[in-house]
Amino acid sequence: MSKYKERNICVHKSCMFAAKPIISQKPDWNKAVSEAEKIVGYPTSFLSLRWLLSDEIANVALHLRKLVGSNHPLLKTAKSLIYNGRNNMQAWGLIVLLISKAAGHLNVDDMEEDKAAGVLHSQRALAEVTEMIRTSHLIHKGLVNITPGIYPETTELHDMTFGNKIALLSGDYLLSNSCTELANLRNQDLVELMSTVVKDLTEAEFIGRRDNQNNPLPCIPPPNRKGYAVKEWTLRNVLSAGTLLGKSCKGTLKLAGHNDDIQEQGYEFGKHLALAWQAYLDLGLFINKESAMSFNLCSAPIMFHIEHDPSILTEIDKGLESVDNVDYAKVYNIVSQGPGIELTKQLQKKHSQKATEVLSIFQESDARTALYNIIAAMGDF
Repeated sequence: MSKYKERNICVHKSCMFAAKPIISQKPDWNKAVSEAEKIVGYPTSFLSLRWLLSDEIANVALHLRKLVGSNHPLLKTAKSLIYNGRNNMQAWGLIVLLISKAAGHLNVDDMEEDKAAGVLHSQRALAEVTEMIRTSHLIHKGLVNITPGIYPETTELHDMTFGNKIALLSGDYLLSNSCTELANLRNQDLVELMSTVVKDLTEAEFIGRRDNQNNPLPCIPPPNRKGYAVKEWTLRNVLSAGTLLGKSCKGTLKLAGHNDDIQEQGYEFGKHLALAWQAYLDLGLFINKESAMSFNLCSAPIMFHIEHDPSILTEIDKGLESVDNVDYAKVYNIVSQGPGIELTKQLQKKHSQKATEVLSIFQESDARTALYNIIAAMGDF
């Protein structure tokens, strides 16, 4: 039996496809995250006291209050960041730390290790960098494209302009701090790796058709539509989410001294987990929410329905100038009656299984079990 002589790593062929541990009770999301946080020491989110009590964040919060009552997207973004739900940013850093602990580390100075949590101080810093990059990207996406005449009311124009300033500055603040934290790790390969993440996030905003506010619209499918949905959806979401989590997982294994093969497995785990997560969120749009609410028109159920019947584009294309012109209730009803939801469930399951297979190369541990539980908690549709 051949094994890497690395802590917590098992690459015997039978281990690659080891069955997931049997869980007697389906994990609850909040419980899975709460238990996972205990394993790595404490909540991983950069929204901790040292950030919340900083002068810069206090000033942003003060200015943000002035936007209450306006329709600026930054308010919605801020709410989603604070809301302790399945889309919270805290879980991204948490996953980076869990994969760090599950894999262990090699030939590292004892001073570098957080012995209580079982991870390196540099790995915890990288987890914060991951969250900061993700959050800054979401905040920057909240910028409004102000064109002449779009806001005839002076008050509304002022609110939108002011909101843009806050979104731009706060997003830049987080991104610049992530660069500083990354530079402090003094690892050129890691800096190069994470810089490609920012490039991918930027590229994701220029993929496919867009309305005047840069909201995404599905591409026109080719005459042969087979495979259109998976290809389009995967491209968008690998660039906008998969590479960030994937390369963060790869980077944390690099910091731990693992070889290139193990690092690449870390990337595959993060990428597939991010895609499974996105498919899960896309499902939630059609299962847990009101049909009249707006949603991402490039979500997986819609993309699958377009592949099945592109006539739905007649309604979606009403949003070429603004997605607000789309009748979301009509789109919801059409998609709900088609194969899109079931195909998205299969897509989510496929990526969850691929992430689970990667976890099988690590020896059994509380961190690995916590990652299994987080994956399992996403499959409760």
